[in-house]
Amino acid sequence: MATINVYEQYFAAEGTFSDVPRRGALVMLIADSCDGRIRYDAAVTFFPHRDEEDYAVSYDACFEKTIYEAKGRRSRKKEQAFLEKFQDVIDEIAAEHDAKVFWDNPLREARRG
Repeated sequence: MATINVYEQYFAAEGTFSDVPRRGALVMLIADSCDGRIRYDAAVTFFPHRDEEDYAVSYDACFEKTIYEAKGRRSRKKEQAFLEKFQDVIDEIAAEHDAKVFWDNPLREARRG
């Protein structure tokens, strides 16, 4: 099984989980391939981000949604299409948990795998 974060980036966010205010979010597009199958998940985890150095990701506020699963392998063309709708998918996930990601306030540069 090969799992890779196709895209990940930290953003300012808001939400409260386990009675702890969260001010940061790590968003990810994850590709998981095994036995001739590929799955893409959109994921977000909210963390406290108490100061500029606090990037300790907590896993009590981590949510994901499978956006594609089929026979095949990674495709840059498909990944680009998923990234074009990625923010909408993450916004839906966040809204389901009364949280918000502030896309116009990145905390770090994006990383692509």
